[in-house]
Amino acid sequence: MSADALLVPPRPPVPAEPLSFFRFLRAIRTNALTMWPEAAYQQDVVRRSLLGGTNLLISAPAAIRHILLDNTDNYRRTPASIRILRPITGDGLLLSTGEAWRHQRRTIAPALAPRMLPLLTRHIVTATDATVARLSALIALADQPIDLLATMQTLALDIAGRSMFSLETRQYGAAMRAMLDEYVYYARPTLLDMLLPASIVTLRDLGRRRFQRRWMALIDSIMRARLAAPATETPRDLFDLLRAARDPDTGAAFSHEELRDQVATMILAGHETTAVALFWAMTLLAAAPDAQARIAGEAAGLDLSTEHATEAMEHLTFTRAVVSETLRLFPPAFVIVRQAITADRCDGIDIPRGAVVMIAPWVLHRHRRLWRDPDAFEPSRFLPDAPPPPRFAYLPFGAGPRVCVGAQFALTEATLVLAALIRAFHIAREDTTPVLPVATVTTQPDHAPMFRLQPRGHQSDGGAMIRASGT
Repeated sequence: MSADALLVPPRPPVPAEPLSFFRFLRAIRTNALTMWPEAAYQQDVVRRSLLGGTNLLISAPAAIRHILLDNTDNYRRTPASIRILRPITGDGLLLSTGEAWRHQRRTIAPALAPRMLPLLTRHIVTATDATVARLSALIALADQPIDLLATMQTLALDIAGRSMFSLETRQYGAAMRAMLDEYVYYARPTLLDMLLPASIVTLRDLGRRRFQRRWMALIDSIMRARLAAPATETPRDLFDLLRAARDPDTGAAFSHEELRDQVATMILAGHETTAVALFWAMTLLAAAPDAQARIAGEAAGLDLSTEHATEAMEHLTFTRAVVSETLRLFPPAFVIVRQAITADRCDGIDIPRGAVVMIAPWVLHRHRRLWRDPDAFEPSRFLPDAPPPPRFAYLPFGAGPRVCVGAQFALTEATLVLAALIRAFHIAREDTTPVLPVATVTTQPDHAPMFRLQPRGHQSDGGAMIRASGT
């Protein structure tokens, strides 16, 4: 086993015993990764009473399959989840249910099918090349600080804007980023969110509704700008694909409101999670120079241009393994929460009616019974010749009918961006302050650390070097 494989990145302390009610509630609001005790990483199920009901954390793959795939109709989103997500996703694919969800899924799926990746990959490469060029230009300024978290957020938002609208996000990017940062406040669950049904409006809900009106107005303004662009004979982006999409069963198209909600959902899901995954990958690689050099060597001889990047993907096996391992250690979507509609039993676990069921990729991906060296960074576990992880033990994109429809696009984006950046730059930390994950909406760092970037091929004593803080 290499030295890089034994790298164990820092993580928040794990409580030795289950938290009291008020400490549990505080953990949900401040850092949800700290709410699960040590037993959660060793046992199939951890059960506790909460607000007069039953709360279960389930980590048994067979039970997870039952909940997310075999009996998925018995499990719905909780009222708290609906309150938190609806302001930013509307009634898009993430929150819709029943026939409305099936109509949306059937209509969207062809636009994100693997055969569409070459069209979308062009936007990934164009945005990434611009970022590499901008970072390279900063080298001439010497000691220019770069914040790679902010850089990845800007890049992922640019990729989302180009892929969705064929538009650079300079005009709208700052407003979108500001609103997404504001949303973090509304995404923190309160006691009333967990106590009350979604139909009862709280003061926080009123703020969420005001946010939703402004957010959807911003999405509408971007859509109007895109509609004003001259038409083309072939699709340019996801917006063209979604406008032309028809439900294969009914022939129905999306209404304006449905299209807007899908766009809002995809922008949120398609950039925030990828940005934070890329940040964590580079943070890990900064501490794993052998793995970083291996990516640089793998990408060195490949054509990552807009015309050939899709074909290059099959040769980026180690880069893809690093992305997969990053998603294991730092899953952006750290927990899946459902509520049992009726009583159920799966893999010997009794689930009462109304119980809140949590399936936590953060816990599942570090479970002592499911993984060797579960806290260690070991990309080799995802190489083609390695045994695959247990089914339903690795869920970076969920599973079952509601698995992320854009999973292939997200993996392609993260792999190509990481390959291009590591091929261009050697990345190192500026300091040794531990970066700890904090989970509210996604698995974010507790602070934006400083990095140093050096162009590949430059010696550290003679080449220009840049330090890393915001661009």
